[in-house]
Parts: sequence; structure tokens; C-alpha cells
Amino acid sequence: MIMSSKKMNSTQQQQEQFTGNCLYLGLKCLARDYSQIIDRAGRDTIGYYEFLSDIIQGEVIEKKKRHIDYLIKNSRLPQPLKMLADFDFDFQPKLNRKLIMNLASLGFIPRNEWILLIGDNGTGKSHLARSLGLIACQSGYRTYYTTCSELINDLNAGVYEKTLDKKTLLSD
Repeated sequence: MIMSSKKMNSTQQQQEQFTGNCLYLGLKCLARDYSQIIDRAGRDTIGYYEFLSDIIQGEVIEKKKRHIDYLIKNSRLPQPLKMLADFDFDFQPKLNRKLIMNLASLGFIPRNEWILLIGDNGTGKSHLARSLGLIACQSGYRTYYTTCSELINDLNAGVYEKTLDKKTLLSD
């Protein structure tokens, strides 16, 4: 009985050391799921390359997801997030749907072009801006959501506080 207790304690220490090392290396997915990964490898009798490839692929997917979550959080996009698929184009028949879908491809970003949505209240400008911001975050672009009035207030505060140079970082 003493031997099995020592062996179990040793195994537990190895598992804790393994997960600690994974976390130290930033391999959060492996630290969390290693038991299932090992079970699958044994069950499916996969090769070493496929085994390691699956581990790396899982880490890449998890890292991309965390990065997108980080971008969304820091974008200041209001909650709940707005999806372009939820926009009612039938409500705005004069709106050029093809243009909006073209903007959703984000081709304007690498060309360093700006877009400005203007129109009457209740026409969906905010929904579209929030949707495009979300798409940009999901594509890996750093995004900053603000309204025109917030931007003007922020710039006015910069003039008053003599920190306008720092405020212009928003446009970089």
C-alpha cells in the first residue's frame, strides 16, 4: 500500500510539473487538455508527427481566439456585439448593400482609407459601424470604436489639458 501511494503521489507531482511547465511556456490548451489528447493518441494510434501537429494546431487556434477576444475587448465596441448578418437591409432600401458587403471585406484597411457613415438618426449607421469593427477584430485588426461626439469631446479635452499631441495617437 505504501508503494502505490508513493507512486500515485509521484504521478500527481509529474502531472502538476507538466501542467506548470505548459503554462510557463504559454501552452494553455495543452495544460488543460493533455489527458484527452493522450487518450485520443492511444485510442486512434496516431503517429508522433500527427500527435504533435494536433497539439500545435490546438494551441494556434486557442491563441488566435484569445487574440481576437483581446482585440474586441480593447476596441470599445459596445455590448451586445452587432453582427452584419443581423442588419435589416430591407428597412433601408436606399442603402447600397453591395457597398456595405464590399466594406465588410476590409479592403479599405490595407489601402489606408477611412470610412465615414453619415445619415439621419435611426438609419443603422451605428449597427453597421459596430459590425464592421467586429469583422475587423475577427480578422486581426486593432479597432477603436467611438462616436463623433465622443471624439470631439476627447479632442476638446486634449486642447484644454494641453495633451492634444497624445490624443492624435487615435488616428495613427
